[in-house]
Amino acid sequence: MALRGDKVPSRTLDERADANAFLGLANPAMGHEVNAPLDRIAAEPVPADVAYQLIHDELLLDGSARLNLATFVTTWMEPQAAQLMADAADKNMIDQDEYPQTAAIENRCIAMLSHLWHAPDPGIATGCSTTGSSEACMLAGMALKRRWEQRVGADRTRRPNLVMGANAQVCWDKFCRYWDVEARLVPVDGDRLHLGPAEAAAHCDENTIGVVAILGSTLDGSYEPVAEIAAALDELAANGGPDVPIHVDGASGAMIAPFLDRDLVWDFQLPRVASINTSGHKFGLVYPGVGWALWRDADALPEELVFNVNYLGGSTPTLGLNFSRPGAEVIAQYYMFFRLGVEGLRAVQQSCRDVATALSTQIGGMGPYRLISKGDELPVFAFTTNDDVDGWDVFAVSRGMRAYGWQVPAYTFPADRTDLAVLRVVCRNGFSHDLADLFARDLQSVTDALQHDAGAIGRTGPESFHH
Repeated sequence: MALRGDKVPSRTLDERADANAFLGLANPAMGHEVNAPLDRIAAEPVPADVAYQLIHDELLLDGSARLNLATFVTTWMEPQAAQLMADAADKNMIDQDEYPQTAAIENRCIAMLSHLWHAPDPGIATGCSTTGSSEACMLAGMALKRRWEQRVGADRTRRPNLVMGANAQVCWDKFCRYWDVEARLVPVDGDRLHLGPAEAAAHCDENTIGVVAILGSTLDGSYEPVAEIAAALDELAANGGPDVPIHVDGASGAMIAPFLDRDLVWDFQLPRVASINTSGHKFGLVYPGVGWALWRDADALPEELVFNVNYLGGSTPTLGLNFSRPGAEVIAQYYMFFRLGVEGLRAVQQSCRDVATALSTQIGGMGPYRLISKGDELPVFAFTTNDDVDGWDVFAVSRGMRAYGWQVPAYTFPADRTDLAVLRVVCRNGFSHDLADLFARDLQSVTDALQHDAGAIGRTGPESFHH
């Protein structure tokens, strides 16, 4: 995005057309005068075929989505799903009077997730679709804050706080800043790289609106111990402390654990869990952007957060930070649930985990690397260099892998563990064992080159990675 006066290049599209003509390349712009500036809307229209080809060619400069192991977001769907999304591209999710079946499909998905996450009465599901997990987290945070305000009354001198691990996704920092809530970040400590039960309880007081437990850390793919955190908060309340609800940020794990970790208790089976979010466009296997926010029951969602409008035809309840938004992704989510079923979803997620654990094992055996996680929770793992590696670091590895087309993020952990710099690999649907073998081959080549030329390459630091 352009912020604070970022300058947009003023190069014109006809310059590229002229360059291609000089090189003797086929170009649909030949024979047309195309003079379209990039920093403002052109005065005259451009033929549709020309506009398509020029923009299409420019997008070739983007990286290959299938080789992007940085993103959690779905990069492949079946052609039938893509066709359904194209068919529904013009459907506005908010316009339930005109698109009642799309609204019914949204409600089906909410009911399915309510069953999947063991809501007390899934027949009366409370939730909504969103543009992604970030919006879902904002809504859940607003509900926590409003319920806290109802408990403490009209005392405006008290400032609410939200307890979470320092590894929480940036959307939680955004929520706290946008809604004037103190972000109580529990620092990581030694080998504990996420929120622990004792630490969560110790940071709570009468102004705590909730604790965020993350089912699948963005940093290393590990689950936070939701049940243990709930037990610690139960004990806190039983001993006269505050009665603090939990929100489970299941952006990724809420679409993994129900299928692969069926004995893990993390969802609405825990009475202290008030709400859960997930990203349909991550391990929900849908193109961006769709997310889901669910509450354990209607009491957990304050009525004043739901609005009713009647100017679209009929009375429409609406809950969300957006109003108009596409319905195609919601329809695609229903397609994935309907198409795969429980066993199909289990098979897809198990395949992702199998690839992750096999690849992490292979990397751990290369010699210079140490695993931080193995991919046996989220199909995501992180690794770093051993202490005896000198002259190069994970940032140099990330740069080297880009030369082979792979996008592998390198970053440091949060405060108190900024000494730990890692690489992270996300094994999504479509990242096969064959691709994993190719990745390992290229990683070995990069590693060999770095070990051979360590003195010349040197340490690069985090500023070398631009994603």
